[in-house]
Formats: sequence, C-alpha cells, structure tokens
Amino acid sequence: MIIISKPTTESKFKLVIDKNTFYLYDRDFEEKYEGYISSIKELLLVLRNKVSTEGLKKDFFVELIRNKKNGLRALLALTGISNEYLKRLITLIRVIDDEELNRITLKDKWQIGAEEIDEGGVSEWSDSKIANLIKSNENFAKGIINIFFEGSTVPVLTQALPLFELKKLSVEKLEFKIESLVDTLIRYKEKGSYAGKKENNPEVLIEKILEELEIPYTSGDLQKLVGVLDEEKRTMDFIIPDQDNPLLIVESSYVVTTSSGQGDKAKTEINVAKLIKKYYPKALFIGFVDGIGWYVRKNDLKRMVGAYDEVFTFHKEELNRFKELLSTVFNK
Repeated sequence: MIIISKPTTESKFKLVIDKNTFYLYDRDFEEKYEGYISSIKELLLVLRNKVSTEGLKKDFFVELIRNKKNGLRALLALTGISNEYLKRLITLIRVIDDEELNRITLKDKWQIGAEEIDEGGVSEWSDSKIANLIKSNENFAKGIINIFFEGSTVPVLTQALPLFELKKLSVEKLEFKIESLVDTLIRYKEKGSYAGKKENNPEVLIEKILEELEIPYTSGDLQKLVGVLDEEKRTMDFIIPDQDNPLLIVESSYVVTTSSGQGDKAKTEINVAKLIKKYYPKALFIGFVDGIGWYVRKNDLKRMVGAYDEVFTFHKEELNRFKELLSTVFNK
C-alpha cells in the first residue's frame, strides 16, 4: 500500500499559482496551424492580384475552390461567411424550389442522384461531401460561386436570410475593396454579440404582441406538473395570463440546424401535451414551430405539431393570426 502525505489547501493553492502556464498551447500545433493560416493568406493575395490586374471574373473563384486545397476556406474568410452558415445555405437551396435561385445555382446540373428529400426529411451535407462535389462537379462549384456574386439579388434569399448575413454576399468583398474588407472584420468581431442579442430571439416577436395587446403573461413551471413527471420539461416559454389560471400555454421552437434531437423534442412535447390536457383542460397548448431545421425534418415535424392544439410560425401573416386569436380569447 502506497502512503502519501495529503497536501494542504494552501500548498495546492500555491502550486496552481506558482506553476500556472497562463495560456496552454502546443508549439508544434501552433506552427502547423500558422502554416494553414499563411496558405489562406497567400491564396487571397494571389487572388487579389489577379482581380486587380485582370478584373473581377467568376472563373477565378471557381478555380480557387476547385483546384486549391484551402480555396473554399479562403473564400469564406474573404466574405466573412462561416462554414456552418454555408452549409445552412446549401441546405436551403436543396429543399426549396425557386425558379431564379435554381437558375443561378445551376441546381438542375448538380447531378447528385436521387436526393434524400422525402417525408423523413433531408440530412445536412458534411464538409467532405461539399468539398467532393466542388471538385467532381464543375456546375456545382459554379453554382456556389454564383451565390457569392448574385445571391443578394435573389428575392427568395433576401426574404429568407437575415440582413446581417445577406450583406456578406457582396461583389465588393470579391473585389477586395477596403470598405468591404473592413465590413468583414466588423462582422467577424460582432457575430457573437449579434447572435446573443435578445432582439435576435424570435420569442421577442411574441412578447411584442402580448405587450401591444396589454395581455399579462409569465414563463416558468406549470405548478400542477411539478413532481408529476420530473423528467419531462415543465418550463414553459409563455403562460398566459398567469400560472394559476392559464388560458394559453405557448412553446417556441425555432430551429435552423438539423439533428436527431428534434425527434426527442417532439416526443417530449407530446408527453407535455398529455399532462396539460389532464391538469389544465381549459388551456390551449400552442406551438410556434419554425425554421429550416423543421422544414427539412418532415417526420419529426409531423410528430411535433401533433402535440399542439394550434400551431403558428413567425411569418408576418401567422403573427397576425396569433394576434387575432389573442384578441378573440381576451376580447381585445
């Protein structure tokens, strides 16, 4: 049996202070990653020189993403579009049928075989699949580049994309104009802050309607469900007008990504709906279900909406319909 003396709290405290690394890093990794950063920088410098001397041409960018190892990453860095957002955009193109968007993206020439779009939904493409398609299908690569050149002019995209992201689809960025590059830097810096703003939460739209109609509401646990099924979700987004006598119980689920967790969410809502019907029979259980994440997961979506007495989206017309429902219930 090995016996060691147990250090004191003070000695452990002193050890962490004295031997603190401040910022842990692996020098080999840092040097390797610097090589990656440098390669992207060099790609963009070469591209800038070509654009400066020969003019802005789509072919330069098609060649960049098809023939250069980090070409797509360089294009994303130039425009400020994240890799994840590009995948969301490609998913949007795949699942909606818009004549102008189809024409610009050359969608009918992608030649990807039988799409996995069916009643069960569609899976988001991986980085490797997108990279392979860019290399193997020139029309797919051209379609992606066309989005960077013309995406901000396509009505369906101007309506679907937040202005913060739409502004990144700017020809001026591809021309390396200083003002546009400064814009990219600012958007990089402010992305986290922008995403975290309360005003960026779709639930704020519900709050505004309730406040406009002067209808009281709260959020939190439904008291009669506490201790009934503790493993089930009890915290509700909106309990209207109060917890003692709710007439409307509203849940919001705005999903922009796809995951297996959406099936779990639907299952949970179905169980919660049963409890609400049992313990709050006079209350309507309402769901705001929206976002491309639900649009492409049709089976999960059907189960999800089946849990609610009424369903709305955050479309302007649907918000007005919700307002009408509130006016009817509360005689406004």
